[in-house]
Amino acid sequence: MRGIHTSVNEIRKSIFAEIADLSYHYEEKGLSEMENIPYRVVPGEVSMYHDSVFLERAIVRERLRLAMGLPLRSASEHGPVSSGAEEAVKPEKYYQPPLINIIKFACHKCPDNVVTVTEQCQGCLAHPCQEVCPKDAISFKDGKSVVDQSKCVKCGQCVKACPYGAIIKMERPCAKACGMKAISSDEFGRADIDQEKCVSCGMCLANCPFGAIADKAQIFQVIQAIRSDVPVYAAIAPAVAGQIDPKLTFPRMRAAFQELGFTDAVEVAIGADLCTLQEAEDFVNEVPEKLPFMGTSCCPAWSVMAKKTFPDYADCISMALTPMVLTGRLIKKQHPGCMVCFIGPCAAKKLEASRRHVRSDIDFVLTFEEVMGMFEAKQVNFASLPEDSGLHGASADGRCFAVSGGVANAVAEVIKKKYPDREVKIEKAEGLDNCKKMLQMAVKGKYDGYLLEGMACPGGCVGGAGTLLPLARATAAVNKAKQVSTSQHAYESNYEDILPEIEE
Repeated sequence: MRGIHTSVNEIRKSIFAEIADLSYHYEEKGLSEMENIPYRVVPGEVSMYHDSVFLERAIVRERLRLAMGLPLRSASEHGPVSSGAEEAVKPEKYYQPPLINIIKFACHKCPDNVVTVTEQCQGCLAHPCQEVCPKDAISFKDGKSVVDQSKCVKCGQCVKACPYGAIIKMERPCAKACGMKAISSDEFGRADIDQEKCVSCGMCLANCPFGAIADKAQIFQVIQAIRSDVPVYAAIAPAVAGQIDPKLTFPRMRAAFQELGFTDAVEVAIGADLCTLQEAEDFVNEVPEKLPFMGTSCCPAWSVMAKKTFPDYADCISMALTPMVLTGRLIKKQHPGCMVCFIGPCAAKKLEASRRHVRSDIDFVLTFEEVMGMFEAKQVNFASLPEDSGLHGASADGRCFAVSGGVANAVAEVIKKKYPDREVKIEKAEGLDNCKKMLQMAVKGKYDGYLLEGMACPGGCVGGAGTLLPLARATAAVNKAKQVSTSQHAYESNYEDILPEIEE
C-alpha cells in the first residue's frame, strides 16, 4: 500500500504532528495534554473506521504512546495515556524493546494461510479443482465447491486450476510481507511477532491495512534536544529525494531542517561514499582468499537476517561501518559535543542506532514519515525557503545507495578505478525472502568470489517502511538527485583523508 495515501497514513500523520506540537510547546501544555489528543484525531461521536468511536480513540491512545517511545498497554490495563511519559521527556531516552509492536485490539484477526472458495464459483461440470487436489479436500455442496480445511495442505493447485479464479489463498498481509516468518497468530487469532526472529525491517507495519502495527518513535525526544543548549544536526539519508514534499528540493534541504530547529543538515550520502571505499578495500583484501564471498553492510535488516539465518557465514557480511554511522562520526568529529539525528526511510535503523557501539555516534533516528509530522507542526512553507547548495558534497554513486543495486555498483566502480585488473562479480536481492534465497545459493558455492548486495525492502531504501512515495516515483527522484551531484564516484570524495580517523 506504500504510495497510496490512506486513512491509516492520515491518522499516523496527525499523531506525529500532535506529538511534535506538544514537544515544541511542552512548558505551556505539559504531558496532561496527551489526554486531549485522541479527541482531536478522532473528533465527534460517530466512529469513522471501526464499530465504536471509543475503540478508535483507544487505538489512538496506544499509537500516541508508541510515538512517545513508551510501551504498549493491553485492553485490560487501565490508566491515563500519559502514564510513564515523564521518562520520555528526557532527550537521552532510548528505545526499549520491542521496537515493532502490534496493538492487539486494533488487529482484524485476518485469516492466515487459508484456501477458500468465493461466491464466484460456477459449479462447473469439469471440476478441475477437485481433480487436481492431491488430498481429496474438495467436495461439492449445492453445486458449489467446498474446501475441507482439515485435509487441505495449502498447495495451491486448486487456485491455479479454477478457470474463474473463484478459489483464493488468503494470507495475513503482515505475515505475507514478513521475510523472517516472524508473524503467527496468538490464542485469539490476532497477529503476534516472534521478537527473536524479527529484524525490525518494518514491512509488516507498512502492509497492515488496519494500521494495527507500529514502531516506536523519538519525535518528542528529538525536539526536546533541539530546544536544549546542545547543537543537534540532521543526518539525512539519500532516499529523502522527493519524499517529504515536491517543493523540498536538495538546495532547500538545509533551510527546511533549520526551520525545525536543527543546527544544520548533512547528507548521509557522504557517509555512503566512505562506506564504499571501506567495502572496496575489504572485498579486494578478503575475497576469495579469506572469504568465499562478501555481503554489503549498509542495510541492518539484511545483515542481521544473514547473521541469524546463516551464523556460520556471519564473517562474510562486510564489517564496514554503515553510512549512517560514518556520517554521525564525521559530524561529531567536526562539531564536538553535538547530537546527531539520522533521518531516513527505515525502521531497522532505529534498531541499529540502539546498539551499544553505535549509540555514541547516532543519538536519534526518525523516519521521513515521522519528520513530516514535525514539518506539519511547524507549518513550514517549503516554497518560501531560500536555496542553498550546502548539501552538495556526496557523489552520484553515494546518493544511489538508496536504490537496489546502487551499493554494489558504487563498490565496483571504486575497485575498477583502484584495481583495474580485478574482476568484480555482483549479485543483488531485494526483500528478505529473496535475500535468503541468494544466501542459500551463496553457501552452496554458486556465488564464490561475488559481492552480494542485500536490501530488506522492495526497490531498496526507497521502499522502506518510513517512506511516503510510490516506489517508481521515489526511484526516479533519487536518479534525478544524482544528476546534480558535484562528483560521480566515491573515490572522488572530499572526505577520504579523514576516513582512517573515524574508522577507529
